Amino acid sequence: MADKEIVKKQKSDKPSFFARLAKKFKGLKSEFKKITWANVRTTFKNFSIVLVALIAFAVAIGLVDLGLGSLFKWLLSL
Repeated sequence: MADKEIVKKQKSDKPSFFARLAKKFKGLKSEFKKITWANVRTTFKNFSIVLVALIAFAVAIGLVDLGLGSLFKWLLSL
């Protein structure tokens, strides 16, 4: 009997689902206020760096592919 009373008391101490949900949204709202967004210049600079790196890697992989393809063709022709 005492165990059931303890369980009931523990359940009643817990806030309701909607109270917990409201608390989560309040916390989420406060976290969104802390976000600092990059300006257009910084975004364009970062985008340019990523684009240049992407092109460089694509060229490097293409050259390796071309070289290995030529090597395999030469080995198969022997």
